[in-house]
Amino acid sequence: MTNTAAHTATLALVGDRSPNVVSHTRIPLLLESLAERDRLVLDAYWIPTEDAEAEGAVRGFDAVWVLPGSPYRSEAGVLAAVRTAREEGIPFLGTCGGFQHALLEFARNVCGLARTAHAENDPDAEDLLIEPLACSLVGHEAAVSLEPGSLAESVIGSARTVERYFCAYGPSRHLDTLHAHGLRFSGHDEDGQVRVAELPGHPFFLATLFQPELSGDGSRPHPVVRALARAAVEHAGRVERRPA
Repeated sequence: MTNTAAHTATLALVGDRSPNVVSHTRIPLLLESLAERDRLVLDAYWIPTEDAEAEGAVRGFDAVWVLPGSPYRSEAGVLAAVRTAREEGIPFLGTCGGFQHALLEFARNVCGLARTAHAENDPDAEDLLIEPLACSLVGHEAAVSLEPGSLAESVIGSARTVERYFCAYGPSRHLDTLHAHGLRFSGHDEDGQVRVAELPGHPFFLATLFQPELSGDGSRPHPVVRALARAAVEHAGRVERRPA
């Protein structure tokens, strides 16, 4: 995907689009609301996870959003999209499965934990980074505490928020190693379990186990979704200002 001069900000929606995944059906509503309410116009393209395997599949987009819907048809495609966004400074949001795979990509490609796995994809793996949650969060709402000074707190505008989940997997080990290599865990539930991760120094890199796209009825985008849109528009502006 190559941007042209004076372009509308482009958004890569990485996931295997399905009418049975509620978060996917919310996307048109959110895009319409962002344009009408916030004047944040995004030209969105769905990238199936198998297509995301191709070299540079999300390169040139102004933002990448890895959506829920796991198990994905291609774990490799999702990880490639996360890596491109992380390494090339493209604004990134990962929600639910996107959060899980953002951590997996970081563990493998930054921390050198090449054998780490996701239990949903490889349940017999010896080194599971992502495992079934002790208590499934499918259909639940729960409080999340956000670290002072974090991107998450800045975006949401509060030190505490109540969010919706539709998730049964979460991180289980190696979190100290991921943190030591630069990943910040900026949101936790009431039991201290990680629910938000971000990457300081990146223009915008945020991953949440909760699903901000499920907030309300879709007519008022969640602050996290609005922040991604704003980051995409800012990225588009930087691209336009670059010398030829």
